[in-house]
Amino acid sequence: MTRKNRNKSIIKGWRNKLIFLLVIYFLGFATAIYCLAPVPQNSGHPTGERGFAHSALKSDEFAQAFNKGLYKVINFSKSAALRTADLIKQEYDQRWAQADG
Repeated sequence: MTRKNRNKSIIKGWRNKLIFLLVIYFLGFATAIYCLAPVPQNSGHPTGERGFAHSALKSDEFAQAFNKGLYKVINFSKSAALRTADLIKQEYDQRWAQADG
């Protein structure tokens, strides 16, 4: 292995690597500060039981609606797969018949 092959890197030069690592380090530090910062209290927004997201996530109706929608998607995908398999089989049979023809 030659020296040229060992030093292949996306970022060339130690200064560029240092700057890149410092940027990544400070972005991680800023993310940690953002995640750990306390949430400000807004008196203008509805909180508690009146909030739509809070009530929707807490209700059994949301879970049932989500489950129903998920089963619709699953059933649709099964029927689409069966129709596609039938179409492929018909095409295969037609080509096989033409080859024997």
